[in-house]
Amino acid sequence: MLLQQLSGNLTQGLILGAIYGMATMGLNLIFGVMKIVNVGHGAFIMLGTFVSFAIFTYLGLTPIVAIPLAFIVGFALGSLFFYFIIGKLTNAPELNSLLATFAIGMLIEEVTKFIFGSEWRGFTWDVGRVTLPFTVLPITKIYAFIISILVVIALYLWLRMTRSGTALRAVVEDKEGARVCGINVDRMYALSFSIGIGLTVMSGVILTFFISVGLNPYMGGAYTLRAFVIAVLGGLGSPLGAFFGGVIFGLVENGSYTLLSLIPGIEPFSLTRFVTFFILLIILLVRPTGLLGVK
Repeated sequence: MLLQQLSGNLTQGLILGAIYGMATMGLNLIFGVMKIVNVGHGAFIMLGTFVSFAIFTYLGLTPIVAIPLAFIVGFALGSLFFYFIIGKLTNAPELNSLLATFAIGMLIEEVTKFIFGSEWRGFTWDVGRVTLPFTVLPITKIYAFIISILVVIALYLWLRMTRSGTALRAVVEDKEGARVCGINVDRMYALSFSIGIGLTVMSGVILTFFISVGLNPYMGGAYTLRAFVIAVLGGLGSPLGAFFGGVIFGLVENGSYTLLSLIPGIEPFSLTRFVTFFILLIILLVRPTGLLGVK
């Protein structure tokens, strides 16, 4: 019985961890290229959940349609914020960009509140279930896992096999050297920021495939915290590392709940966060740069 419950929770954790990892790739991409920490990250995830909610509830379309739409919305917002705000702060002190992304996050939250209201929202999208020996998986969660994997592969192939991806990696390696070789560094900054925000908003849609209730304009704070933990765990600046960090985070978060529930007199849900951060501490003691981070 315990093994069955643990296997079921680990399966759920693997799927959720893949979503977490995909949601953090945008944060790591922006930091890796521009060395800017987007503290408004969770607000963009929240925005993606409301794009999914609006597509399903108001238009009656499958949330899958919201995936490319959310990326387009995120890319457009990323471009807008970069050219009017972030692009002017690339050489400014780090605190300036932190405050700017914090303000952008608050703006996104308040605009979403103005449009949708402050109450909790949710929707039910049921396309069937798959029964495994140790758990029952809604097909929507399987969709979320597969799409997250495909997004990771697409980003990896873009970075490794396209001209713009190669130029972006050159900027990461040596900004001045890339500029001498004729690469428009400012354009690469804009591209990385826009794609990073696009991936983040899109991840909010995929998150609703796993859980489509409890949507609120101020729900992003918890996901910002998770994203920072995952980014450090995977290695700051490494989008691929963010994905693997997310998978580990999801497995630990869900797996520890099962084991902690065996201890009498404690609340397992509240302790899962402690266990997750403790394991993060151990990993960073062994590898301070994270799993795929570089010095």
